Amino acid sequence: MLGAAALGAVHDVDLTRAVGGLVGADLRAAGIDLDLAPVADVNSNPDNPVIGTRSFGSDPGITATHVAAWVRGLQDSGVAACVKHFPGHGDTGEDSHLALPVLDVPLGTLHERELLPFAAGVAAGTRTVMTSHIVVPALDPELPATLSAKVLGLLRDRLGFDGVIVSDALDMAGASAGRGIPEAAVLSLAAGADLLCIGPDKPAALVREVQAAIVAAVDGGRLPRERLQEAAARVASLRPPPPPTAGRAARPPAAERVETPRPERRLVEAASAALVVEGTLPDLADAMIVSIETRANIAVGDVPWGLTPDLTIEPAGPLAALGSGPVIVQVRDGHRHPDVLATLDVLAEAGLTPVVVEWGWPGPRHGEFARICTRGYSRPGAEAVTQLLRKAGWDR
Repeated sequence: MLGAAALGAVHDVDLTRAVGGLVGADLRAAGIDLDLAPVADVNSNPDNPVIGTRSFGSDPGITATHVAAWVRGLQDSGVAACVKHFPGHGDTGEDSHLALPVLDVPLGTLHERELLPFAAGVAAGTRTVMTSHIVVPALDPELPATLSAKVLGLLRDRLGFDGVIVSDALDMAGASAGRGIPEAAVLSLAAGADLLCIGPDKPAALVREVQAAIVAAVDGGRLPRERLQEAAARVASLRPPPPPTAGRAARPPAAERVETPRPERRLVEAASAALVVEGTLPDLADAMIVSIETRANIAVGDVPWGLTPDLTIEPAGPLAALGSGPVIVQVRDGHRHPDVLATLDVLAEAGLTPVVVEWGWPGPRHGEFARICTRGYSRPGAEAVTQLLRKAGWDR
């Protein structure tokens, strides 16, 4: 399936809606009725370490258009969408899993850039919106958005959203560092969140601690009971109706389980249209594929990426004998890793001709090396890159 950045680059709204529908069909078949997607952040900072190719792009208008299309496609399939990360995590240089980023922009910029995709998602009928753990001084100089009544009030009052507000994972440092997860949960509910999210692999005891903190906050008058009742009612409205027969698996009736045609050729064609080639590709006959391994951010995780390499190396690590001539070098967000760029220089100094395949966000090009920008890994993207390399003489 094509990712957001590639879809935004192709700018085929019907395709984006179709992809959202395909994702929804797969989720619904598995019994899942809420998808914490799409990302509505405008990735205006190329050094953003956590949003990247999950964004539809750096242009607010294009991003807004595709957020709306994806929401409609997903929800047409019967799965609720969740636009995130309100009010916009794109123009930040830190990862809110690890720190507390600051979006220090004027209110005018916030309204003209960050809020446009969220407004489009709300207008498209998104059932939920997820918060971000970032500080926006123009709105609240103290608290991250997840814990800020001022920020979440903007979503309710200015954008007119009356659905479910979902917190981003409260175990992230941006929300709970220095205060703990239970206290972050209380503050988020008090600020206006309805559905609390905690990251994976957490013990059941933590849920009980959060529960106890919420009860204590209600008993102590810090958290109005009415706020909990409001949140519970919104979450209850999100639940799908129960199956008609007791004990029956919660799956669509057979008459509704229609196989959604998967437009594989169209997806590969779109992935090819999203590719940008910078410089001139040399003759790639007999070229080896080398992957420079860098740690993925927590949001992406340890997932497959790129074409199957002949060799995987660490940035700035020892290089095996690669012969001479061109070598296809696969990277992710190479511009954010000085040691990756240094490795490219070392390859060139050794008499090789690196051709870079960038599988992450296409930041500034390094030197004169030819570069293929993919805007994110996907199977259609891998097929499109393979076809391009073969046209340049690569014979595998």
